[in-house]
Amino acid sequence: MVKLALSSEGRPLEASIEQLVIAGWTGRDSAAVEHHIAELEAIGVARPKNVPSFYRVSADRLTTSVRVQVAGQDSSGEVEVVLLSLAQGLFVGIGSDHTDRKVEAYGVTVSKQMCPKPIGPEVWPMAVLQSHWDQLVTRSWVTAGGQRRLYQEGPVSRMRRPEDLIERYTGGTQLPAGTAMFCGTHAVMGEIAGGELFEIELHDPVSGRSLRHQYAAESLPIVD
Repeated sequence: MVKLALSSEGRPLEASIEQLVIAGWTGRDSAAVEHHIAELEAIGVARPKNVPSFYRVSADRLTTSVRVQVAGQDSSGEVEVVLLSLAQGLFVGIGSDHTDRKVEAYGVTVSKQMCPKPIGPEVWPMAVLQSHWDQLVTRSWVTAGGQRRLYQEGPVSRMRRPEDLIERYTGGTQLPAGTAMFCGTHAVMGEIAGGELFEIELHDPVSGRSLRHQYAAESLPIVD
């Protein structure tokens, strides 16, 4: 179990997470899913056996820290909507499925476990988003060598809706309390690449608000 200091609408939340789930290959458009599979195949990642797939990761990988440490220089982030089922209800946050790409080439589940999973400390109640869910937009930026560039951008309508993922994962309509689920990502603009800073955003054009988070990734040396 991991306890996180979160807030919603300025109010603190009790967030005790016992299960962390990374949903992959979640696109609604089969062509877009194939594109993402192909870009990962290009760096040696095997095709998934199931679409979508649900990878279990240790809950203690979750962090709201603005600094993380990773082994080597082969990891990178991915912006994702995060569902958090808490005692107070279902909430939505923004996170990064930071993954070791070298390890991913021989074991996706192991690669997911290798790196911290940063999430922003502020979340929104799902209830305020349900009526216009498909209008939400996620974005990410990566800074590498001092150069900042837009890395990902697109509407969440490209991914399966939360209720669809919950049903496929649980067989029911409720995400068990104490569960956090990352809901999938967009293809990147250009090549998959890491950097020293990763920024993520979930934007709600209806309210004009955004959830934002950023974190610096320190690469630790690999000693052979």
